[in-house]
Amino acid sequence: MTLRIAMVGACPYPVPQGSQVLLRDTALALRARGHEVHLVVYGSGLGDDGTGLPVHRGRRLPGDQRTAAGPFPMKPLLDLDLVRVLRRVVREQRIDVVHAHNYEALLVALSARKRPVVYHAHNAMSDELPYYFHGSRTAARAGRWLDRRFPSRADCVIAPHRRLAGHLIVRGCDPARVAIVPPPLDVAAFEQCAVGKTTPPVVYAGNLDPYQNLGLLYEAVDRLRARLPEARLLIASAEAPQTPRAEFVYTPDFDALRPLLAEDSVFAVPRVSWSGYPIKLLNAMAAGKAIVACESAAYPLLDRVSGLIVPDNDAAAFAEALHELVTNPKLRAELGRNARETILAEHRPDLVAEQIETLDLRLLGSTSES
Repeated sequence: MTLRIAMVGACPYPVPQGSQVLLRDTALALRARGHEVHLVVYGSGLGDDGTGLPVHRGRRLPGDQRTAAGPFPMKPLLDLDLVRVLRRVVREQRIDVVHAHNYEALLVALSARKRPVVYHAHNAMSDELPYYFHGSRTAARAGRWLDRRFPSRADCVIAPHRRLAGHLIVRGCDPARVAIVPPPLDVAAFEQCAVGKTTPPVVYAGNLDPYQNLGLLYEAVDRLRARLPEARLLIASAEAPQTPRAEFVYTPDFDALRPLLAEDSVFAVPRVSWSGYPIKLLNAMAAGKAIVACESAAYPLLDRVSGLIVPDNDAAAFAEALHELVTNPKLRAELGRNARETILAEHRPDLVAEQIETLDLRLLGSTSES
């Protein structure tokens, strides 16, 4: 059975950030199984995604160049307009099921009143929202209210890992409606990293939002340089970091990032926000890179098997792990090989799409019976 799916992201698109990448890769995986997938996104973005997926956009506000995540004053207007676009797409394309990626997209999908709605949970708002408000207790309370109020209204919730699934169940989601499905990733899109004998740089790739915890990385690299003065830190992003402690590599899209991932380096993930699933980490694993990550965001890694995992916010431990990998090419190669094999075994797009397809068909069957 061919499904007609509307996949909603209340975000600029395309943008080389984790949520947008997960949105795109999930859509591509479902399309590869023969389903018709329509993206419903904001009017802004960085060029064309090059996938050929039908993209239905909201209105672009004059002067709106923003691509960063997080709250800003015009977002409610963009979301209201997205409700209009989704209703039109549902009607004109005879949509069977709506997939909503992240909280605002869920609100848009619920407002459009098309059932069933599958909610792809990218995070917990009680975890992430305070990062945008300097740890505000009010933001934390608002995040807890959102976690209790809205995910339970979806017909199905897809969480990328067990901890987020448990969090949402405790806050009111029916366990029978919650499924754990990892993000899809195509290893074939990545050239395997070639490990050399010279001292490689430390690399961070991704956005510079507060929840990425880059202060920890800067402190760890300072400690590393005290032992290894030639150590380098590269920040690969679409936005330049405001620090002299790192070299900047402009990577506005995946094509710009891919050759950097193929070079020998140690990939750093200082994030401690526990609820998300860093797509950057999966990209690094697919490229066969040696990785250091904090334990709260290291879901796909096994310590000393496919990466090195350190305690949250422990700059000394992070620096020690960086030093071990920078100075040990044999270990870099071994961990990188195992990381790539993990992606092949657990994140293959066809396997992920099959799981999502099964959930969709089950929902449509229960809807037709009711």
